Amino acid sequence: MATHNADAPVLDTYQAVVSAFSDFLTVAIHTILYERDIYPRPSFLTARKFNYAVRQSRHPKVCKWILDAVAAVEAELLKCTLSATSLVLHAPPPSSAPLERYVFSTAAFPSVPSSEVLTPFTDKTPPAADLPEQFRATMARLSTLSSALSPLPPDCSFTLLAELRDDAGVQPPLGPNTPWIAAEPGLQKYRKSDGDAHVEQGPEGRTKTGTDLGGTRTTPVRSLESGAFALEMWIEEGKAKSDETT
Repeated sequence: MATHNADAPVLDTYQAVVSAFSDFLTVAIHTILYERDIYPRPSFLTARKFNYAVRQSRHPKVCKWILDAVAAVEAELLKCTLSATSLVLHAPPPSSAPLERYVFSTAAFPSVPSSEVLTPFTDKTPPAADLPEQFRATMARLSTLSSALSPLPPDCSFTLLAELRDDAGVQPPLGPNTPWIAAEPGLQKYRKSDGDAHVEQGPEGRTKTGTDLGGTRTTPVRSLESGAFALEMWIEEGKAKSDETT
């Protein structure tokens, strides 16, 4: 007899897929900030999510920043404009160089018109009974990998980076009434659809990526897949990390 997992999301619409990702991204950010000692460990409490013990910051401003940032990502995902979201850990001033980048690739998410985000899928199996188990395994993997990564210097900061799809018509969500600002050039992925003649062209007509993308070492975290939910996650360690920690 099949068992029912009460924590399993029903991924029957694109909005449900995005909501499941936003839920996971929120927990993952708290976990990374704890594991990489961005804030003192006593400032985190133990909570339970996905039937697993996780860490959550106690600081109201940190929690609000994370909730607002994830909400901004969710809004763009519902417009099908993002291919990836990254949590970037920066060195303290004056360099503020990117040391580690935790990449959540949603490039395999379906692309649907905004008018159909609540329309049930017809070609994907809705139940996602094993998705909470995959979320739990990813949190455990993040904890294991953190102990294997070299320590970061004190007083690091972090940002959330949104990477746009390379599709015609996809425009950066920049402006006076948006929560987004342009990333520094080293973290920019220039797109073929940008059509900037002044940017040096890379292979296959695509423009070259920023010098801080890709890093000097890439560590896979996990692939998660259940119905229309398809996510790749990995860690990139930047060149500046060896300079900051030596």
